Amino acid sequence: MTKIAAFVISALILTTLVAEECSVSMKRFGELPEGEAVHLYTLTNANGMRADITNYGGIVTRLLVPDRLGRLEDVVLGYDTLEDYLEASPYFGCIVGIYGNRIKDGRFQLEGNDYQVTTNSEAGGVPVHLHGGEKGLDKVLWSARPIVGRNAAVLVLTYVHPDGAEGYPGNIRIRVIYRLTNENALEVAYRATTDKTTIINLTHHSYFNLNGEGAGTPLDHELMINADHITPITAEMVPTGEMLPVDGTPFDFRNPTKPGDRIDDDHPQIELGGGYDHNWVLNREGEEMELAASAYEPSNGRYMEVWTEEPGIQYYSGNFLDGSIVGKSGAPYDYRSGFCLETQHYPDSPNHRNFPSTTLKPGEIYNTRTAYRFSVR
Repeated sequence: MTKIAAFVISALILTTLVAEECSVSMKRFGELPEGEAVHLYTLTNANGMRADITNYGGIVTRLLVPDRLGRLEDVVLGYDTLEDYLEASPYFGCIVGIYGNRIKDGRFQLEGNDYQVTTNSEAGGVPVHLHGGEKGLDKVLWSARPIVGRNAAVLVLTYVHPDGAEGYPGNIRIRVIYRLTNENALEVAYRATTDKTTIINLTHHSYFNLNGEGAGTPLDHELMINADHITPITAEMVPTGEMLPVDGTPFDFRNPTKPGDRIDDDHPQIELGGGYDHNWVLNREGEEMELAASAYEPSNGRYMEVWTEEPGIQYYSGNFLDGSIVGKSGAPYDYRSGFCLETQHYPDSPNHRNFPSTTLKPGEIYNTRTAYRFSVR
């Protein structure tokens, strides 16, 4: 056997072994009221880290992450059954869109045309459009294709959002790729095209708790957000259009800080948000993925970094959790028992010309990536 042939065979064997270290399995998760079958896909990497993802809403139902002793714990809030997700879910672990976050009054203009999207939430007595409307991307059945790659377990989800659905113009073709890598990262890549000028702002809405879901409080995590400003909100929880410096405020997380030390500070923006539920304007130097935020739990060593190509990140401290929801562990999800770090364009951007544009036109491609990278300290 020649050296070249031996090298080729060795490379093929290595590729197979690496691929075999990652795996994707599928099982039936339930059935929608219309009779459509829903499936649950389990992505596992070479280190035993695992993500369970359903093609209903693209929901990450479970994310098992090791601590400094190698013990795996589920670090995202959620349910064990499809029925629970159908009955009541505060956007646990889902893909959010067509427009993530809020649009004031559900109104915006595009190319001189007025649009009214559904208003499905209310704040300060004023209706707003939230997370894509009554039937956003979190409540639809996606087509799913699992792939076992060389260094990652992959799930490709696709969906076509019909023209006029929830008031949005355009048939919007969306692809979301989840990759669980051997570097213990859960990567989310979004792609979309449209046949009419529209708006788009996709994000992921996992509620994290690095103690393990249903255990302890994430308010004692050490949180860092790489931002010098937030977009302050009104009583309707939509941006005023201004940029508020975080310096000297409870919103300064440029150095790792426990949210619980300042979440109830006497500050008008804390009062309006009922805690933290704001968009941070990320410090960015280019268009590639950059570190946006991190969270660290000293008691077990779990450390999560959020990298993104997006200009903003919503830190939501779980202010609407009230103990009425019982999660996978059988424990109630108490007040602020989970937090979200939602990478995004700014809320209500279509109504603020000074905000980065969320317009998508025919012939253009919406592409953005976010990665949740896990390690220990």
